[in-house]
Amino acid sequence: MIALQNYFPSDEYLQWEERQKEKHEYVDGQIYAMAGASENHVDITTNLTVILASHLRVGNCKVFPTDMRLHIASKSIYYYPDLLVTCDPRDRQNKQYKSYPCLIIEVLSESTEAKDRGVKFAHYQTLESLQEYVLVSQWEKRVEVFRRTDRQFWLLQTLTDDDIIELQSINLSIPVTAIYEGVDLSPDLTSV
Repeated sequence: MIALQNYFPSDEYLQWEERQKEKHEYVDGQIYAMAGASENHVDITTNLTVILASHLRVGNCKVFPTDMRLHIASKSIYYYPDLLVTCDPRDRQNKQYKSYPCLIIEVLSESTEAKDRGVKFAHYQTLESLQEYVLVSQWEKRVEVFRRTDRQFWLLQTLTDDDIIELQSINLSIPVTAIYEGVDLSPDLTSV
């Protein structure tokens, strides 16, 4: 990603971003345009949104897909995770962004995988409220769940095919097959 401008104060970014047709992430004064999503990315995100929204429709937690900004105040960052879930009452006070997620899910793409696994995960780990970080492949049935332990370590669990994902942060079990329902995992021959 290439920064669009050398420096932008965060309050000006929020005002500017509200007027844009495309989404832009903000990292310490730099603004970065976001890429579009593939059909598999959209299908997986939709499946997860439906599953999570159905589970969370009663209670204090709420799921936000793709268009909700996540603010990491300690790093002066605004990201757009593919999905985030917050149960924190402080997040009800702000309609522009959320700051206290318990769960973040990213659907991997070729252009974002390294960032999702690296710098974004490092930034997400600074959020004390975050209990689970989930990476979902769009090329194979593979889901990685990073879970914060009581000793502040992050444990990785990799799930495939007929496995069941246990999202402890929101007390939900999801079959891996449900995430990939209707998703065509065959190779895209048009890009060869």
